[in-house]
Amino acid sequence: MKISRKDLILYAITDEKCTGDRDLSQLVEEAILGGATCIQLREKNISDDELTEKALKLKKVCSAYGVPLIINDNYKVALRSGADGVHVGIEDAPVREIRRIAGNDFIIGATAKTVEQAKKAQAEGADYIGVGAVFPSPTKTNAIRITQEQLREICSSVDIPAVAIGGISLENVNEIGDCGQAGIAVVSAVFAADDVRSAAETLRKKLDN
Repeated sequence: MKISRKDLILYAITDEKCTGDRDLSQLVEEAILGGATCIQLREKNISDDELTEKALKLKKVCSAYGVPLIINDNYKVALRSGADGVHVGIEDAPVREIRRIAGNDFIIGATAKTVEQAKKAQAEGADYIGVGAVFPSPTKTNAIRITQEQLREICSSVDIPAVAIGGISLENVNEIGDCGQAGIAVVSAVFAADDVRSAAETLRKKLDN
């Protein structure tokens, strides 16, 4: 499975601070039923074995709905679990190295905060880029902010699709308008909600309109 622009319309990222002790597989299914088009499993403070176990469970859910499952940072767990791909930050394993190991069918997303980083990610074989933070992020308080103009410039500098990320919510999503991004990536806007399906549904309707 390779990723398309429509797969990136509503990219929902898990976070244990938001999901708490609720059943993650159920929450992911609710997000998908509400309109999430891609799921990223992001868990920073667990072992590779625990991450693999979670990934295996989520892969079953995502596959049932034809939605890509991406693992944050850890391409080895992504490959081991049969996930569809990995998303790497600027300081993680190089895209070129992952592409060489994982092959062409594996989805690789890369963070880009500048035009140069976006072009490098594309040249090394990334399938999409994540661009941000476009707003202050409650889950990444130290994230570097970018302006709408920078978002537009980065999106237009590459041929691969881009998702805007960072503090995006139902209240502010219209502020980034159409800067060339394929969609948005959100964490708390979906997974911190008491009703995850409803939160995803409302956000997706706003995006579609």
